[in-house]
Amino acid sequence: MTNPLPAPIPNRDPANRAAANRANALRSTGPRTAAGKQRSSLNALRHGLTAASPVLPSEDPAAHQNHCRQFFDEYQPATPTEAHLTQELADTAWRLNRIPLLEAELFSQDPDPKTLVSSLATLSLHSQRLSRQFQRTLDTLREIQAERRLQHERDLKRAAALLELHKHNGIPYDPAHYGFVFSTDEIAAYAQRLMRLNESRHIEHVLFHMQPPIPCQATRAATAAY
Repeated sequence: MTNPLPAPIPNRDPANRAAANRANALRSTGPRTAAGKQRSSLNALRHGLTAASPVLPSEDPAAHQNHCRQFFDEYQPATPTEAHLTQELADTAWRLNRIPLLEAELFSQDPDPKTLVSSLATLSLHSQRLSRQFQRTLDTLREIQAERRLQHERDLKRAAALLELHKHNGIPYDPAHYGFVFSTDEIAAYAQRLMRLNESRHIEHVLFHMQPPIPCQATRAATAAY
């Protein structure tokens, strides 16, 4: 009995596969209908809201840099962590500011109602996600900066107290000896400011918060007779 011929093995030559892929690509013309083009456009817009780079090719990098500079001017990051959070805050705001423009673009394309509703819903989800991200980043940045400023204030008070102790004992004072990064002039200025504030609080208490003394009976009688 004659064995049947084996089935032909598909051509696995990489060159042939590449040629076939190019032929398929030429036959594909992309979305043809208005609804299809609208969905394709939205896909590109959606990708812009989630891409690693915050700036789209159609956007102005200089405008983005100016936008970021305003955030850095406002929050004045003093550490790499604060700078990272400030940059994330600026990029998230940049994406959020893009959403109204995307919505206007959807309306300008005159899509069918179902496509418009679906597209607007998608943009709304992105808006909510980015808003939450913005708020979380802002809360984290504010918390870190508040703790840093509080620690800075504690260190300055300790440094100022040590300065006054050294002055009282008549011995030289080197802040670096205690691990402080402040200059002696900076510590002295802070100490003077702190002493003036304490004096002003005492004066405020005496002038505005102390109850007037209650006159004795003889004083009341003399005042009444007069």
